[in-house]
Amino acid sequence: MTLIVPTVLVILALMVVMNSIRIVPQGQEFTVERFGRYTRTLKPGITILTPFVERVGRRVNMMEQVLQVPQQEVITKDNVSVTVDAIVFIQVINAAASAYRVANLDLAISQLSMTNLRTVVGSMELDEVLSQRDVINTRLLSAIDSATEPWGVKVARIEIKDLQPPPDISNAMARQMKAERERRAVITEADGERQAQIARAEGSKQAAILEAEGRKEAAFRDAEARERSAQAEANATKVVSDSIEQGSVEALNYFIAQRYVEAFGKLASSPQQRTVIVPADLAALAGTLAGVSELVRSGASQAGAIPVPPAPRGR
Repeated sequence: MTLIVPTVLVILALMVVMNSIRIVPQGQEFTVERFGRYTRTLKPGITILTPFVERVGRRVNMMEQVLQVPQQEVITKDNVSVTVDAIVFIQVINAAASAYRVANLDLAISQLSMTNLRTVVGSMELDEVLSQRDVINTRLLSAIDSATEPWGVKVARIEIKDLQPPPDISNAMARQMKAERERRAVITEADGERQAQIARAEGSKQAAILEAEGRKEAAFRDAEARERSAQAEANATKVVSDSIEQGSVEALNYFIAQRYVEAFGKLASSPQQRTVIVPADLAALAGTLAGVSELVRSGASQAGAIPVPPAPRGR
């Protein structure tokens, strides 16, 4: 019996000591209450409380948390009902304030987010709501963060999770988008056709310019050739004239025989000429050719060339 009492006392002392030791895990903080009144906050680590006087009040999660904002229907400024929900990222920065200034922190933030979401979306038209989600997120973040600051909570960000307009509005938007895409396709096709026509016209213009330049060059070369031919003809006529002035008849005979032969050749090569009329006075033609031969022979003898045999006389 004498051994039982000390053993019980030792066990009770160990229980008191073990109950006084508190280990706070990383990412959490514990509040300490003395006779029901908040006194201090325990950081991560080991701490010894005063037995029978102090106790752990609230265990607060200090890590960033994600809260779901329930889905709700909101009427926009242009009287269109849309279904919207969101998510909120929060982090407790003051354990005592979050534990003792609001009864249910998660519910309070969720309800606060719903009311502010309804206010922000209701002040905008449908097109703005659908196209300006960043603006909605920024306005919600500013409003909710300032409201939760007394609770020791920092709202990191808030995002619109889903936003659905009514089915009839969705169908109308789909038709509008389809019409807009078709309009853009028609404009693009017309622009492509216009560019193609411009390219073809530019090509035709360049071809016409090149063709005109070709005709100009050909005309220039033809004129130059005619000029040279006329110059040669003039030189030949001058030579004949000089020979006649000097009393030489052979040059005149050569000139007349050349014209006679050319005219006769054209007459014979005409596609419409079926019969060739040979001159009857062959003796005169032979005499003319004899004069030509004499002129050529005299010119060759003066140049030191090989003499040309005399032309045959007419019979």
